[in-house]
Amino acid sequence: MRPINVLEAKNQLSRLIEQVASGAEDEVVIARHGRPIVRLVPLAEQPVERRVGVAKGRFEVPESIDEHNDEVAALFYLD
Repeated sequence: MRPINVLEAKNQLSRLIEQVASGAEDEVVIARHGRPIVRLVPLAEQPVERRVGVAKGRFEVPESIDEHNDEVAALFYLD
């Protein structure tokens, strides 16, 4: 794809993003006064890390987790 000037890129940004994101274009070069200044390229796929259950078995939750709520609240609220 030929370089696109900044004004044209502003007017067609959604279309340009879709072309790059879909793989129709590898990249879009945006130029100012005929000189290339930036490239619009897709982000590399990043693997999603497993988050659910990451601390399973590492600590125990006490039977009465709310037993000390008043004490903890007093630490944050000064009267």
